[in-house]
Amino acid sequence: MPNPAVANLLTLDIERKGEVTVVLCHGKLIARVCEQLYINVSPLIPVSKRIVLDLGDVNQVDSMGLGTLVRLYVSSKSSGTSLELLHVGKRIRELLGITHLLDVFTIIGESGIKIGF
Repeated sequence: MPNPAVANLLTLDIERKGEVTVVLCHGKLIARVCEQLYINVSPLIPVSKRIVLDLGDVNQVDSMGLGTLVRLYVSSKSSGTSLELLHVGKRIRELLGITHLLDVFTIIGESGIKIGF
Protein backbone atom coordinates (compact mmCIF):
# COMPACT_ATOMS: atom_id res chain seq x y z
CA MET A 1 0.00 0.00 0.00
CA PRO A 2 1.48 3.41 -0.97
CA ASN A 3 2.48 5.75 1.80
CA PRO A 4 0.00 8.71 1.71
CA ALA A 5 2.61 11.13 3.04
CA VAL A 6 4.90 10.32 0.11
CA ALA A 7 2.04 10.39 -2.40
CA ASN A 8 1.21 13.95 -1.36
CA LEU A 9 4.71 15.17 -2.27
CA LEU A 10 3.80 15.12 -5.98
CA THR A 11 0.39 15.31 -7.56
CA LEU A 12 -0.36 15.33 -11.27
CA ASP A 13 -3.32 16.61 -13.26
CA ILE A 14 -3.41 15.32 -16.83
CA GLU A 15 -5.39 17.15 -19.50
CA ARG A 16 -5.75 15.91 -23.08
CA LYS A 17 -6.33 18.58 -25.72
CA GLY A 18 -6.45 16.79 -29.06
CA GLU A 19 -2.96 15.53 -29.85
CA VAL A 20 -1.47 17.56 -26.98
CA THR A 21 -1.31 16.29 -23.41
CA VAL A 22 -0.63 18.75 -20.61
CA VAL A 23 0.64 17.35 -17.31
CA LEU A 24 0.28 19.84 -14.45
CA CYS A 25 2.80 18.92 -11.77
CA HIS A 26 2.33 20.06 -8.18
CA GLY A 27 4.82 19.63 -5.34
CA LYS A 28 8.29 18.13 -5.35
CA LEU A 29 9.97 16.03 -8.01
CA ILE A 30 12.31 14.14 -5.71
CA ALA A 31 13.64 10.60 -5.27
CA ARG A 32 10.71 9.22 -3.31
CA VAL A 33 8.07 10.24 -5.86
CA CYS A 34 9.70 10.77 -9.26
CA GLU A 35 8.76 7.27 -10.41
CA GLN A 36 5.13 8.40 -10.05
CA LEU A 37 5.74 10.98 -12.80
CA TYR A 38 7.29 8.38 -15.09
CA ILE A 39 4.54 5.81 -14.47
CA ASN A 40 1.82 8.37 -15.29
CA VAL A 41 3.48 10.08 -18.27
CA SER A 42 5.20 7.22 -20.12
CA PRO A 43 1.91 5.59 -21.27
CA LEU A 44 0.94 8.95 -22.83
CA ILE A 45 3.99 8.99 -25.11
CA PRO A 46 2.74 6.59 -27.81
CA VAL A 47 -0.67 8.28 -28.02
CA SER A 48 0.38 11.96 -27.93
CA LYS A 49 2.25 13.96 -30.52
CA ARG A 50 3.16 16.54 -27.90
CA ILE A 51 3.45 16.33 -24.11
CA VAL A 52 3.80 19.51 -22.07
CA LEU A 53 5.02 19.22 -18.49
CA ASP A 54 3.84 22.29 -16.58
CA LEU A 55 6.37 22.75 -13.78
CA GLY A 56 4.96 26.04 -12.48
CA ASP A 57 3.90 24.50 -9.18
CA VAL A 58 7.02 22.36 -8.67
CA ASN A 59 9.13 23.83 -5.90
CA GLN A 60 11.95 21.27 -5.70
CA VAL A 61 13.76 18.94 -8.09
CA ASP A 62 16.62 16.66 -7.06
CA SER A 63 18.96 14.53 -9.17
CA MET A 64 16.45 11.66 -9.34
CA GLY A 65 13.75 14.06 -10.52
CA LEU A 66 16.09 15.44 -13.14
CA GLY A 67 16.90 11.89 -14.22
CA THR A 68 13.20 11.18 -14.59
CA LEU A 69 12.77 14.21 -16.85
CA VAL A 70 15.69 12.98 -18.98
CA ARG A 71 14.24 9.46 -19.06
CA LEU A 72 10.89 10.83 -20.28
CA TYR A 73 12.70 12.98 -22.85
CA VAL A 74 14.60 9.99 -24.26
CA SER A 75 11.45 7.84 -24.37
CA SER A 76 9.45 10.54 -26.11
CA LYS A 77 12.23 11.38 -28.57
CA SER A 78 12.55 7.74 -29.63
CA SER A 79 8.77 7.55 -30.14
CA GLY A 80 8.55 10.75 -32.19
CA THR A 81 6.73 12.63 -29.44
CA SER A 82 7.69 16.16 -28.47
CA LEU A 83 8.28 16.66 -24.73
CA GLU A 84 8.21 20.31 -23.69
CA LEU A 85 8.56 22.10 -20.37
CA LEU A 86 6.31 25.00 -19.36
CA HIS A 87 6.64 27.45 -16.46
CA VAL A 88 10.20 26.48 -15.61
CA GLY A 89 11.04 28.36 -12.42
CA LYS A 90 14.36 29.99 -11.60
CA ARG A 91 15.68 27.09 -9.50
CA ILE A 92 14.79 24.44 -12.05
CA ARG A 93 16.19 26.58 -14.87
CA GLU A 94 19.46 26.95 -12.92
CA LEU A 95 19.62 23.18 -12.35
CA LEU A 96 19.04 22.53 -16.06
CA GLY A 97 21.74 25.09 -16.88
CA ILE A 98 24.31 23.64 -14.47
CA THR A 99 23.77 20.16 -15.89
CA HIS A 100 23.88 21.45 -19.50
CA LEU A 101 20.34 20.21 -20.12
CA LEU A 102 18.77 23.59 -20.74
CA ASP A 103 19.54 23.30 -24.45
CA VAL A 104 18.27 19.71 -24.58
CA PHE A 105 14.72 20.41 -23.41
CA THR A 106 12.26 22.55 -25.30
CA ILE A 107 11.13 25.33 -22.97
CA ILE A 108 7.90 27.01 -24.07
CA GLY A 109 6.08 30.16 -23.00
CA GLU A 110 2.49 30.43 -21.95
CA SER A 111 1.36 30.99 -25.52
CA GLY A 112 2.95 27.70 -26.60
CA ILE A 113 5.82 29.41 -28.40
CA LYS A 114 9.34 28.12 -27.88
CA ILE A 115 11.46 30.48 -25.82
CA GLY A 116 15.23 30.51 -26.15
CA PHE A 117 17.36 31.11 -23.07
